[in-house]
Amino acid sequence: MSRRCELTGIGPMVGHNVSHSNIKTKRRFLPSLKTVKLTSDSLGQTFSLRISNAALRTLDYKGGLDIFIVKARDEQLSVAAQRIKRQVKAKLAEQAAA
Repeated sequence: MSRRCELTGIGPMVGHNVSHSNIKTKRRFLPSLKTVKLTSDSLGQTFSLRISNAALRTLDYKGGLDIFIVKARDEQLSVAAQRIKRQVKAKLAEQAAA
């Protein structure tokens, strides 16, 4: 399973461990991922996504899954999140037409 956030696309980064004697060795900074159940207001469904803690805080700030996922770029989203985005957009368009 890849260590990548399904909503923001954040993945592992690389850097150095620096010792007291300034010797640099390679290391990886892994994202802090958490499996979370998120509820879509327009669909009335719950989805289980593996997202970073920063993305979870952003969801709270933006106002929920629907608002965040509609504005997100498709390159950042995972396949499952893209599927949710299509469903939400279709439901919102249906509600706007009615």
